[in-house]
Amino acid sequence: MAGWYEISKSDKGRFSFVLKAGNNEVILRSEQYESKAAANNGIASVQTNSPNEARYVRNDASDGRPYFNLRAGNNQVIGTSQMYASAASRDNGIASVMSNGPTTTVKDLS
Repeated sequence: MAGWYEISKSDKGRFSFVLKAGNNEVILRSEQYESKAAANNGIASVQTNSPNEARYVRNDASDGRPYFNLRAGNNQVIGTSQMYASAASRDNGIASVMSNGPTTTVKDLS
């Protein structure tokens, strides 16, 4: 099963999205947006940029756990991964976002 996006609305009225893999696991999380339209623009940016290996920045958290950010062409972060146990797991996460990111399936939970 292919992945999909889910848009949600916080208690404070802000919107965000996650990208889920076919196994229902969250593989990318967005920032908080002021409007649903801005969240949809963020999804469109992930759809465009996720297939491009050069858009991924591999990082390590202060506790040493690996994670990654997906950046747009203007270098703005458009999504952040979970923390991983190893660099290899992080690289598998990147591969999953590259594969699932172009999906056009969006579930609006807001």
